[in-house]
Amino acid sequence: MSRIVAGAAGGTPLVNVPGSLTRPTTDRVKEALFSRLDAFDVLAGSRVLDLYAGSGSLGVESASRGADTVDLVEFDAKASAVCQRNADLINSVLGRKAVTVHRSRVESFLERTGEDAQWDVAFLDPPYPLDEQALGAVLEKLGRHLAVGAVVVVERSSRSPEPSWPPAMERFTEKKYGETRLWFAEPASETDVDVDLEAED
Repeated sequence: MSRIVAGAAGGTPLVNVPGSLTRPTTDRVKEALFSRLDAFDVLAGSRVLDLYAGSGSLGVESASRGADTVDLVEFDAKASAVCQRNADLINSVLGRKAVTVHRSRVESFLERTGEDAQWDVAFLDPPYPLDEQALGAVLEKLGRHLAVGAVVVVERSSRSPEPSWPPAMERFTEKKYGETRLWFAEPASETDVDVDLEAED
């Protein structure tokens, strides 16, 4: 059973999605991931987006560790229901509605969200069958909604290639944990974006 690792609700068990529909982040990987985010000093007071949320484990962990708002995006009915249960759990502990669940396809959510919506941390843990082209298209849409200094974390199989980053985003580090690899990216500098666009012309 997964749990909230640290923060206001540290040690609290989470509800898991039944069956093999989702591939939850292991507690070991989650601890390592959040240790890095703590080192980057990006969580406290942040706006967090958890795409392909599954059980909502990463977003709920963020709320426990001090994120101001968390949006969980999950299309599957069973998984989104589990997201809601875990969101209700952390919201109850915090005494406020920090976590909101959106039952939606990731692409649709990003397309209909106004460009004034900005996030400081974004998690993407897409199903392994999602191909690289589709993932690249989602990253392209996400790039329009990143705040200055934002951190994007993409979780993939260690056998998957590096994601195709859009011009508005650039990788700054990665780390392998057994069968899982985490890719970390940030908004590209305006100079880098201009160079990429000139190259396309």
